[in-house]
Amino acid sequence: MIKLQAVSCRHGAVTALDSVSGTFSPGLSAVAGPNGAGKTTLLRAIAGLQPLASGTIDLGGLGPRDVALLPQASLMDRRFPVTCAELVGLGGFSRLGAWQGSSRIERSRVDAAIAAVGLAGFEHRLIGALSTGQFQRVLLARLMVQDAKVILLDEPYTAIDSATEALLTAALHRWTDEGRIVVAALHDTSLILREFPTAVLLSRRVVAWGESASVLTEANLRAAQDGAMPRDLAA
Repeated sequence: MIKLQAVSCRHGAVTALDSVSGTFSPGLSAVAGPNGAGKTTLLRAIAGLQPLASGTIDLGGLGPRDVALLPQASLMDRRFPVTCAELVGLGGFSRLGAWQGSSRIERSRVDAAIAAVGLAGFEHRLIGALSTGQFQRVLLARLMVQDAKVILLDEPYTAIDSATEALLTAALHRWTDEGRIVVAALHDTSLILREFPTAVLLSRRVVAWGESASVLTEANLRAAQDGAMPRDLAA
């Protein structure tokens, strides 16, 4: 389990998360809330990429290498000349370290992951030449290679085609069947109600946390919207 106790984070003078407490258990959970609610900040804090102003995050004995974060694909710079295989191969960094070359077994993992997301033959294609859906599949393949116990995803369903959406959803459920903790930041409440058993609704603070249908009520959603920051710091 991941336990958050009174977690607060700041971006400069602005409070992005304010005294957030709760627990993520193995399974599929969603983080919902309007722009500026702190969803991205929460995921980055769990991944150890966002300093805490106060509070604690207990990963239940897991280390940073056990946590994988998939950032928003739309925010990633794809101009750097990296191939699909090279990007997917970065998922094995925690096993290989900075200076060890890729082994035959590791290359097999990369090829298998690329094939699993339906992109066999794309290994040497530059990521800048991919569509949004194809790029999201490559990022999904990197997660498969990383094989982390905790998987955090920031708006993974944004601007993807229906085939990629189905592939992503299947992967999420497969990971939860394997006992992993999977947490996704999402805007689409209908998607959360359909696919995510539990949810936390943020508006810098926790508005509600629990079973998704009980969390995403009209009253709670209005309360979250009323309490959201006036500017989009980190959706």
